[in-house]
Amino acid sequence: MLYSVREAAALLGVSDDTVRRWIESGALTARSGPAGRASVDGAELAAFARDHAGPTPADPSGVARSARNRFVGLVTSVVADGVMAQVEMQCGPHRVTSLMSADAARELHLEPGRTAVAVVKATTVIVETPGGTS
Repeated sequence: MLYSVREAAALLGVSDDTVRRWIESGALTARSGPAGRASVDGAELAAFARDHAGPTPADPSGVARSARNRFVGLVTSVVADGVMAQVEMQCGPHRVTSLMSADAARELHLEPGRTAVAVVKATTVIVETPGGTS
């Protein structure tokens, strides 16, 4: 998955210019995205986010819920066996880990670099993806 400079900036909680400076300095690698504009690979962005955590961006889902603890971020790791999956996300300065069925992780297309929302209610962490794709 590729992210535009603007999307990468929003996910990292910085300005577009900061992402451009990181690209110019070699801290991030730009690729040619849609319409020939600079884009950043999601997996690279996830690794960068883990190492350079900033404030959490706004929830892109547009869904109202009773759960107040919602963390928007990037999937940084997915480890799945036959039945269960461990999904790690970097949500601004927070690292969130969720245990779910491997089927759920596959259905949500969770992979490093994917945008997701971690919803924390008591001891349960629910992971959502924008657009309602399942």
